[in-house]
Amino acid sequence: MLYFDNAASGGRKPDSVLSAVRSAMQVCANPGRSGHKLALSCANVVQSCRNALNEYFDGYGFDRAIFTKNCTEALNIALFGTLKKGDHVVATCMEHNSVLRPLAALQAAGVITYDICPLDEQGNIHVKTLLSLVKENTRLVAITSASNVTGATPPIAQIRAQLPPRVLFLCDGAQGGGHLPLRMRELGIDLLALAGHKGLMAIQGSGALLFSDRIDPTPLLFGGTGSLSPSLEMPDFYPDALEAGTLSFPAVVSLLEGVRYISDHERQHRAHLLSLTAYFLGGLKAFPTYRTYSRPNACGIVAFQSRNRDSEEIAQILSDDYDIAVRGGLHCAPLMHDALKTADGGLVRVSFSPFNSEKEVDELLFALERVEKS
Repeated sequence: MLYFDNAASGGRKPDSVLSAVRSAMQVCANPGRSGHKLALSCANVVQSCRNALNEYFDGYGFDRAIFTKNCTEALNIALFGTLKKGDHVVATCMEHNSVLRPLAALQAAGVITYDICPLDEQGNIHVKTLLSLVKENTRLVAITSASNVTGATPPIAQIRAQLPPRVLFLCDGAQGGGHLPLRMRELGIDLLALAGHKGLMAIQGSGALLFSDRIDPTPLLFGGTGSLSPSLEMPDFYPDALEAGTLSFPAVVSLLEGVRYISDHERQHRAHLLSLTAYFLGGLKAFPTYRTYSRPNACGIVAFQSRNRDSEEIAQILSDDYDIAVRGGLHCAPLMHDALKTADGGLVRVSFSPFNSEKEVDELLFALERVEKS
């Protein structure tokens, strides 16, 4: 199958990641729980991954890099663990439901209020519009690193620079992690939520939350940590306070190898994805029935719609008749589709990986031509 659904999960992994996961499955013990050699060896690998994440994302210390099973969990910890009664939040129409639903739940519970920054007709965020929504009780601004629908990248540095220093800045790095230079200190990011299984080349079940020394998130999950076992309260130090229960060692191993791989190939991958998206967008121009909603971007995402067919119908035809994987629908980002006026039929999303080629793009374009003519 030709796989172009990498914004959902990366289809192909580097050989180094696959090899490390196979080894982990054969020998893994429980890191941080026992004192025997194998457990200590695994604990050292976990520590190496924290160090790698902290270095790659210019974080605030390895102890403020915690592991999660995905970006959704990281975002929930960031929001539920940070926001207090009476706080106000500003988010944008670009956000994924992993941000929007926690905010809606917190507001329904009477904990917070929030406002959504609208987009212009091209799907862009205007900094002045967002800043106008900031209030005296605004505790946090939440912005995605890149739209999972169109690949558009908000002006994160510009927004952070103009926010009051007291306001915390949460970045959803699900799409940008591994593709964009998300350096926390440089950009002023206080909380960075990450998915391992996309641009970071790790396996499903891997994610992370990195956070600054300006905040101390409280836990959502309670249980064993391997530390302070006589106490019935969670440890008050990180990462233990936010990591109850056994970590997925194979997932952590894959994340470590993925970060190492990306560190060596980041610029090359970014250039390749910019080239592939530009090449595909150029090819789509030959078909007057397709309308595109993306520009060339380093996240490898292109969204388009057909005048003749529903997006999910096109995705199904490509899968059934041409053995090609793309995604139709709303992509768990309903407000983005509302802003683009595409909520009724959704969009076809094609998302490339650094391992895709122009030859594969040509096969996709050929299939799309046949779909429109059928």
